[in-house]
Amino acid sequence: MTRDAPPTDDATRAGDDGTGDAGRRGRRIRAGTVTALAAVLVLVALTAPGDVDQLTPGAFLRIPVEGLVAVGLLLVLPARPRRIVATLFGALLGLVLVLKVTDLGFSTFLDRRFDPVGDWAFVGAGAEFLAESYGRAAQVGAIVVVVVAVVAVPVLVTLSVRRLARVVVGHRVVSARAAAAFAAAWMACAVLGAQIVPGVPVATGTVATDVYDRTRQVRAGLHDQERLRTETADDPFRDLPGDRLLTALRGKDVLVTFVESYGRVAVEHPELAPEVDAVLDDGTRRLRAAGYGSRSAFLTSSTSGGGSWLAHATLLTGVRADNQLRYTNLVHSDRLTLNGAFKRAGWRTTLVMPALTRAWPEADFFAADQVYGAGELGYRGLPFSFSSPPDQYTLAEFQRRERAPGHAPVMAELALLSSHLPWSPVPRLIDWDDVGDGSVFSGSARGGDEDGGTREAYRRSVVYSLRTLISYVERYGDEDLVLVVLGDHQPTRAITGEGAGRDVPITIVAKDPAVLDRIAGWGWRDGLNPDPAAPVWPMESFRDRFLRAFGPQSRTHS
Repeated sequence: MTRDAPPTDDATRAGDDGTGDAGRRGRRIRAGTVTALAAVLVLVALTAPGDVDQLTPGAFLRIPVEGLVAVGLLLVLPARPRRIVATLFGALLGLVLVLKVTDLGFSTFLDRRFDPVGDWAFVGAGAEFLAESYGRAAQVGAIVVVVVAVVAVPVLVTLSVRRLARVVVGHRVVSARAAAAFAAAWMACAVLGAQIVPGVPVATGTVATDVYDRTRQVRAGLHDQERLRTETADDPFRDLPGDRLLTALRGKDVLVTFVESYGRVAVEHPELAPEVDAVLDDGTRRLRAAGYGSRSAFLTSSTSGGGSWLAHATLLTGVRADNQLRYTNLVHSDRLTLNGAFKRAGWRTTLVMPALTRAWPEADFFAADQVYGAGELGYRGLPFSFSSPPDQYTLAEFQRRERAPGHAPVMAELALLSSHLPWSPVPRLIDWDDVGDGSVFSGSARGGDEDGGTREAYRRSVVYSLRTLISYVERYGDEDLVLVVLGDHQPTRAITGEGAGRDVPITIVAKDPAVLDRIAGWGWRDGLNPDPAAPVWPMESFRDRFLRAFGPQSRTHS
């Protein structure tokens, strides 16, 4: 019996699946594409910066030493250990990439990197911001995307490293020669400090550096409470009796007013300053004509772009709170706040927080007799910006509740939120007699054509807040009003640009000249508008300077 001759027609040569050479080429192309994508993903994980200002194509033109070390290990290890190392390296690299992406977000909005110990509260704050500013759907969508990304990125990076490990082992000679060449290039570039893009060295070890920095960051976070106790141990005001505190302000209403996102950029950036400065200069003239004096300077905030509560705590406690862990430890300490000093000295103390929608245990730390959150303020109009009432309503309601005729001296901390991101729409400044329950503002809460998130929208919102404050002083100010107004932090980097710093304006306004005489030695500049040469203090220095200036003039507290 003879064997049939093998078929020679094209269809049969193609195989049973009908693919043939074309099918094999397709599979090779697909495999090559997947391998190339895996290599790109791993390269991104190895070289990606954590700062948005460094996120340029040139940032990826580097030789990562960790990649070279990994190739060397994969070439010499047996099969089973090689798979374990590839998996562990991929998982670590995936986690590093997730942290780098998080750092990019934090550097964009907060001008700093993510703190893996203390910054988890920002996740909740960010979700709340999305819901209140853009709706529940935006919040849910963002949460889903984040959760999927956090799970998918490490998995994809791990699979990519395992795939590349198989390629490296399958081409040992080529891989070894390439690794040796790149290692020599890395050493030469490291010695010469070579940079294709200025500030971005070609020879890099970003993963090792990042892991090391994270380790130090975590260690510092775990010891923060101990450091805080050391920093606050020597407090000259801790046990000072009330009759020795704030004696120069007896009978005054002291309003410490934070204007959201009111940063130095507002009074100096060429696209913002002309109108903002004009409002401040005009306000200086108007208040001076009404008998008020004012002095201004700058403070360096503990935060930027967000995290207003960190700035509030820093100013009022005299301790720098620049991350959530420090804030948490601080509000659970016995540190005397500026609010607490006023309360000890006999003032009624209030907190006016228009965005507060839930229980806030920290109110006890800030020694509040009364907290006005969103529910207590009773606003009946449509929400603006960060789901908050217009600043004019907040001030009018505070005036009605706390500064009515015959009231006791009050110290209030107020948060004005009309200049909160997304900065649109912007309310109208109306006659104070028409404010009522806020329903009058409903018609202007749907701006429609106003564009949030831009310098123009930011400028309009800051101008509104400042005009409202000036108008409030004109309408409700008297001999007993002392207004401390400042920004909590700079706006996001999209508004400030690169390298803007963390300075915010601060101003003290008073009709009684004796109040401003007390701070004559501070060197602050006359008027509402601090000029560029005005003093710049750390925000945490304000509490002690203020208590000394307005306390008994003694060797200890002068």
